[in-house]
Amino acid sequence: MTEWLMRTFVKNYEHAKDPQVRNSAGSTAGMVGIVCNVLLCGAKGAIGLLAGSVAIVADALNNLSDAASNIISLLGFRMASKPADTDHPYGHGRYEYLSGLVVAAMILVVGFELLKTSFEKVFNTEPVDFSWALVVVLALSILVKLWMMVFNKKVGDHINSQTLIATSVDSRNDVITTAAVLIAALVSHFSGVELDAYMGMAVAAFILYSGVGLLKDTIDPLIVRPADPELVEHIQEKTMSYPGVLGIHDLIVHDYGPGRVFASVHAEVPAETPVLESHDIIDRIEQDFRRDDHMEVVIHLDPVVTKDPRVSQLREWIDGLVKEIDPSMSIHDFRMVPGDTHTNLIFDCVEPYEVPIEPSELKRMIQSKVWQTYPDHNCVIQVDRSYVM
Repeated sequence: MTEWLMRTFVKNYEHAKDPQVRNSAGSTAGMVGIVCNVLLCGAKGAIGLLAGSVAIVADALNNLSDAASNIISLLGFRMASKPADTDHPYGHGRYEYLSGLVVAAMILVVGFELLKTSFEKVFNTEPVDFSWALVVVLALSILVKLWMMVFNKKVGDHINSQTLIATSVDSRNDVITTAAVLIAALVSHFSGVELDAYMGMAVAAFILYSGVGLLKDTIDPLIVRPADPELVEHIQEKTMSYPGVLGIHDLIVHDYGPGRVFASVHAEVPAETPVLESHDIIDRIEQDFRRDDHMEVVIHLDPVVTKDPRVSQLREWIDGLVKEIDPSMSIHDFRMVPGDTHTNLIFDCVEPYEVPIEPSELKRMIQSKVWQTYPDHNCVIQVDRSYVM
């Protein structure tokens, strides 16, 4: 069903990295969500009012908030698809994150209001009018939400949309809450114990919990979290797959919204290779990223001496010393500058944020280890931080 819907309404659906395809798929998913949630809200709202069930009305309002969330997500996809301009040279992709922020705020407001209403009913308990029509509507709602959960997860994974993946999680939560409401209705009918108000409070609490989680997920990319490890691995593997690239470092990924990723990285190449030849390789890598991945990747060329055994030996030795301090650290841009009285060893040391050593202390520790073996070798160290995980 998901594949049929997407291929019917989204041209070239398989080309998920294409920004136009991505926007079309997200918009289609939003429209499907709006239709399903409005129908569910109408059916459950009518049954809930007739039965006098605050829990069912609460669940119906939750579907209404889901429909509003789908509308905001749809607007977010539409606004995010606007092309770059003079005032926004990196595009408008973060509108998708902002739409998620609004959705999270709406969910929290709805959850608070439902919690308040359910709490009041605890002290004004009224019996719920049971009917098998109520059971049928809630059971169908569970089936629809299960399908929406799978639908949004598949489309979200295909186009790499955190908004749709969050919508899938929200649909899963709806399955749980609606099942809880159905259980309460059945228990109340067959046992005479009125659980409606308490189940309404439970539903409201679950909505609030989901809203807080969604709020965190939408705020994280706005305050710039680390890049997706899979994306980092892809950039590393693709860059290293070209002949003449010995290693990479100083990778920085800038996220300007889904499908709008910019990156910069330093690529090590043999210093003995003619610079024009190395530059041609770097140009080709950048063009391939632009064509295949719709990414702007800027690559800085770093020449590395490969035919001097002394330099290679010292580079490997110092890298080992650094890893003795902490296995997660590494060095790059290693150079050796001999002099009449001493030799300078110039290199950068990458220190992850989780390593609790001050840069000045780290430099002292490395220099001390070097002096134990080479008293006439001075280290000129630049301590770098890693921006990827």
